Amino acid sequence: MRENLATVSSQNMASTDCMKPSDLPTEKKGMKRRNWRNRIGFLLKSNNSHSILHLMRNRTYRPTADDVNQWAQSLDTLLSHKYGKAAFCIFLKSEFCEENIEFWTACEDFKNHKSHKEMVSKANSIYEEFIKNEAPKEINLDFHTKNAIIQSLHEPTVTSFSAAQRKVYSLMENNSYPRFIHSDLYKELCDAARREGKAH
Repeated sequence: MRENLATVSSQNMASTDCMKPSDLPTEKKGMKRRNWRNRIGFLLKSNNSHSILHLMRNRTYRPTADDVNQWAQSLDTLLSHKYGKAAFCIFLKSEFCEENIEFWTACEDFKNHKSHKEMVSKANSIYEEFIKNEAPKEINLDFHTKNAIIQSLHEPTVTSFSAAQRKVYSLMENNSYPRFIHSDLYKELCDAARREGKAH
């Protein structure tokens, strides 16, 4: 089902978001797996300020086996958990499409801005980073969605990026998220959380 997504016309949806692991040469897969192991170490063992997203400062906040199992329920559940979101970011980086989660996060942050001045500034920085042609982290959007965002830049509202955010969320939900749940990274996170639970 998720493979069909790539065939959907880019007019009504961003088409494909990531490289599949099968697109990588075999030696790169081995390298990727080693990188995952190193990064899992950061997620589950590290306890210093250099740990991923500074989430590991307090040992009591490590994900439990229950937490990790819940991440498989829905993308919403995964993104609402700090560690789940961090693990998903690692996975997206390994597939060269972390701009999707970064854009989604920027949109969530944008909704929290109250003053007009802040909203204009944040809207423009999101546009510069993710929307405009040749943006450093350009996401795949159709012309109409992009155009609506451009029109709203002078007078942005909390819903200025809603359509684009929904498209990117849908893309992650149907494409990257199922791959994450079936990935070696997720299996290793489950195993590591189980081992961690038994050790206490």
